Amino acid sequence: MTDLRIAIVGFGKIARDQHVAAIAATPGAMLAAVASRNASLPGVPHFATIEELLQKGPPIDAVSLCTPPQVRRVQAAAALAAGKHVMLEKPPGTGVAELDPLIAMAAGAKRTLFATWHSRYAPAVEPARQWLAERRINSMHISWKEDVRVWHPGQGWIWEPGGLGVFDPGINALSILTRILPKPVFVTAAELAFPANCQAPIAANLNLTDISGLPVTAEFDFRQTGPQSWDILVDTDQGRLTLSSGGARMAVDGKVLAEGPDQEYRGLYRRFVELAAAGASDVDLTPLRLVADAFLLGKRTIVEPFVD
Repeated sequence: MTDLRIAIVGFGKIARDQHVAAIAATPGAMLAAVASRNASLPGVPHFATIEELLQKGPPIDAVSLCTPPQVRRVQAAAALAAGKHVMLEKPPGTGVAELDPLIAMAAGAKRTLFATWHSRYAPAVEPARQWLAERRINSMHISWKEDVRVWHPGQGWIWEPGGLGVFDPGINALSILTRILPKPVFVTAAELAFPANCQAPIAANLNLTDISGLPVTAEFDFRQTGPQSWDILVDTDQGRLTLSSGGARMAVDGKVLAEGPDQEYRGLYRRFVELAAAGASDVDLTPLRLVADAFLLGKRTIVEPFVD
């Protein structure tokens, strides 16, 4: 079996910090090219756009789209039309319905479409899911708060329509939530705080539940300074589970039961190689639906302008 030849499209912070090293560490994958208007990688063929890549680039089998979500649909369609497998960074798009034609294109072309949720590959997420499957869950609370100036410096797209604002990291928490819970959840109420000069929220509070009435609350905030918070607390009939550090550590009543290093993107690329070999797709839109419902149901307030 030959390696899956992958081109990264969009070479910003997440591509540099995570994707390059993950591809290099994944058996059966290789980085064949980069397409980006503003950045390149020494020793790797570079093209300004995905169109130039597909027309003039070296032979590739797949593209990994790391561009802002506002442009991914068009890029994914071009790649699928050219017979390439497609990985979508999260969120997979700016809306839910725009993914439907891409799913159909991938199926028709017998190519892979992979909507990724990297936080589900954090080392303590699966142990947490297995532990919760055997307990009665009484309530859950998510606290996902970080400093946007540290994690998204100069990324103006995140404040534009479709950029999701604080839901860009918040959707990571929702991807974990929808993985570890045994029943589907839905949004019942939301409060969204929009800076006066932005089109996307800087903070959000959500109430969610499942068909049995499980109380779930979530706090997302881009204004956190000092220590950052990526925690999920679950009260059960057999103790409190704490999933912390974005899913890297699981503890029950303070006792650590699972912990490991950050290898989330390696997990994504292992899955991508498997899917491409099988000609299968993996497009779970549940976290994106929850965000869409938060926008539909959310009460909006205007707060102070954001200055990067």
